[in-house]
Amino acid sequence: MAASADPQRLVIENCSIATVDAHDTEYASGHIVVADNRIESVGAGKAPDGLTGVVRRVDATGHLATPGLVNTHHHFYQWITRGLATDHNLFDWLTALYPTWARVDEPMVRAAAQGSLAMMARGGVTTAMDHHYVYPQGSGDLSGAIIGAARDMGVRFTLARGSMDRSEKDGGLPPDFAVESLEGALAATEATIDAHHDTSFDAMTQIAVAPCSPFSVSTELLKQGAELARRRGVRLHTHGSETVEEEQFCKELFGMGPTEYFETTGWLGDDVWMAHCVHMNDSDIAAFARTGTGVAHCPSSNARLAAGIARVPDMLAAGVPVGLGVDGTASNESGELHTELRNALLINRLGAHREKALNARQALRLGTYGGAQVLGRADQIGSLEAGKLADLVLWKLDTLAHASIADPVTALVLGAAAPVTLSLVDGRTVVEDNHLTTVDEDAVARATRDEARRLAQIAAGA
Repeated sequence: MAASADPQRLVIENCSIATVDAHDTEYASGHIVVADNRIESVGAGKAPDGLTGVVRRVDATGHLATPGLVNTHHHFYQWITRGLATDHNLFDWLTALYPTWARVDEPMVRAAAQGSLAMMARGGVTTAMDHHYVYPQGSGDLSGAIIGAARDMGVRFTLARGSMDRSEKDGGLPPDFAVESLEGALAATEATIDAHHDTSFDAMTQIAVAPCSPFSVSTELLKQGAELARRRGVRLHTHGSETVEEEQFCKELFGMGPTEYFETTGWLGDDVWMAHCVHMNDSDIAAFARTGTGVAHCPSSNARLAAGIARVPDMLAAGVPVGLGVDGTASNESGELHTELRNALLINRLGAHREKALNARQALRLGTYGGAQVLGRADQIGSLEAGKLADLVLWKLDTLAHASIADPVTALVLGAAAPVTLSLVDGRTVVEDNHLTTVDEDAVARATRDEARRLAQIAAGA
């Protein structure tokens, strides 16, 4: 909703501010005024005098204000299978876990979504995304369960409605009963768009079309999925170029590498973003830059599965939109996006560019404005600017953990995880004093523990 004629205002003062706007404007001590669900003003010093309708003032001395973090790739259901197959590469990991994942049902998926969302929101994520692609027969309304969990948490959310139609009998990895037919997947995806996609400026829920990966879906599902997305005006998401094994698979099956294959199926464009993109050559990066195709960089998961180091500095230099992703918590057990700020910087410095690969402000931009870009929402979120939606975070940086680091952005990115004193989504409080305000964290922990145990029992008896 737009700010009303006589809005309610929240005033934040005396904090450092990293706006992450086009000029990377920062204030050593500044203010933010929120009017209803919009940012009304950001600037140096105290807030303007004479403001009316002020319902709350926050003295944010010792804090850094940033845009809320934006997660661009995740698999919420994996929250209830954390800590398994810890020494596997991608294909072996999938083979080990698909028999368990294929038995998820609606209560399990809802509990897992609550756990995933709670961990992210408590750590500064204001816009979340889930790529859910496992829809076992008779498992219930899984998309509705995920969307409901995000609504209860109060975060802005994109569901990438995934699908798979290539099972074991077709040379794929998932069990036969865990995939959909081509027709069924397309119909269910369009029904999800009909039921849940919101096109408004301040939308809390949006839908993307998201066949899982080139090795788990048919060429026809990719082609018709792209046609569906463009007919309905929604974005497209999938996995791409994650491992050398995937590249070999594409060359053996299609006679070309993943990027070439995606281009033949309509899967390059400024309405597309792909997860991982670790194994990209110069021509692949040029194709992404030419078409505006985005990337969800998942450094912790890439390391956990020994996939490799994505060429993020080269992508950014070429003009490729890049955001950060947690990825599923079966390959990133922490489940926090703040961890990815630090790991994106550190892991990329192990690559060819070494200490010049990324700096702290580039890492923060990946986790905020970059994420907003790849989700198609850079006009609404991702930076602290007047007129944008009031999705922001106050990080507490005056404790022992950060007290001797003079630069607040460096403290946030390279230091220990900073407590979140306040997190706003759409102008509403989601985190206060490092605790969620919208859900009972202990109840979420119990539910996820119970559902993880139930899934393990079902899988063991299968």
